[in-house]
Amino acid sequence: MADIEFQIFSWEALHEFAARVLQSFGVPVAEANTAAEILSLSDLRGIDSHGIARLPAYVEMLSIGRINPRPKLSIVRESLSTATVDGDNGLGLVIGPQAYAITMDKADHAGTGWVAVRNSNHYGIAGYYVLKALERDQIGWAMTSTTKVVAPLWGAERMLGTNPIAIAFPGFEEPPIVIDMASNPAAFGKIEMAIRKGTEIPEGWAIDKEGYPTTDPHQMVQGGAMLPLGSVRERGGHKGYCLSAMVDLLCGPLSGANWGPFTPPFTMQHAEPPRQVGKGLGHFFGAMQIDAFRDVDAFKRSIDDWVRTFRRTKPAPGTDGPIIPGDPERQAERERRVGGIPLIRPVIDELIAVSNKTGIPLDEPKDR
Repeated sequence: MADIEFQIFSWEALHEFAARVLQSFGVPVAEANTAAEILSLSDLRGIDSHGIARLPAYVEMLSIGRINPRPKLSIVRESLSTATVDGDNGLGLVIGPQAYAITMDKADHAGTGWVAVRNSNHYGIAGYYVLKALERDQIGWAMTSTTKVVAPLWGAERMLGTNPIAIAFPGFEEPPIVIDMASNPAAFGKIEMAIRKGTEIPEGWAIDKEGYPTTDPHQMVQGGAMLPLGSVRERGGHKGYCLSAMVDLLCGPLSGANWGPFTPPFTMQHAEPPRQVGKGLGHFFGAMQIDAFRDVDAFKRSIDDWVRTFRRTKPAPGTDGPIIPGDPERQAERERRVGGIPLIRPVIDELIAVSNKTGIPLDEPKDR
């Protein structure tokens, strides 16, 4: 971001701002704080596309009554280890944590827990949920469907979301392995960030409205589509497409939520789906108690051995060697907790607009 104007804010200030803004729209204090925790954690971990930059979109949806600020989560079907939850059209940042608490509780009692969620909205970073599972010595899973922005392999129109998936494994002495990724080359938020920054996007990310490859984020947004992970079949695009389909099917048809091109829009900039085939947006959560399978410490030591073995891999030319899933986010969090969170000017301007609308002050940034 050397050539892009930005300012540094403390994550505490951004957390406080987000929580108070959400409260101003009727979100209860505890739930608003949880939602703000997810947003600020995203920024801390360097996932800028899902952090405070998302707040204006939530504000817009709350302002026009598209999201219920005080939802009453309900369990509509249940067994010892499973449940289907209706989120009452609440903020995904509120419904997701409540549903994941049910998931982890079921794992505590039954060894594993699996919860499908319908009638929810965008739930932030998938990694937030699996990090919570680590606190209970569980292996965590989290998936969600999203607004259609991705074309299927050999398709030239939007049919699927970015459909992220996360899973985390705790270590004993080594840090946990945390896998958190979209099922296409990048989250849609990175397209939005490229537009804000005025930069191109990498080849293989998107096509234009005619179906031709493009590196212009505006052409993707203006009738184009993102591509599945791998982009074309020769590069494994069929595998990215299948991964996205798996997430879509677990989050949509299994819970009774909308799926594929019928998933509701996250912002008003996205087109309304042609019809509804379910209720709201869907998530799918899992938690596995390690001691249901193996001694916890023995498993964690195996994770340590795995991590150390891969760190000793011969480095590829020009690199420092393989990273462990979760390393970039941990590094970003270490730096940003101390040095603050950089926000680019377009994001700051959007937050100032939110501040003017709500009367909630946005604290002055730290000195650069």
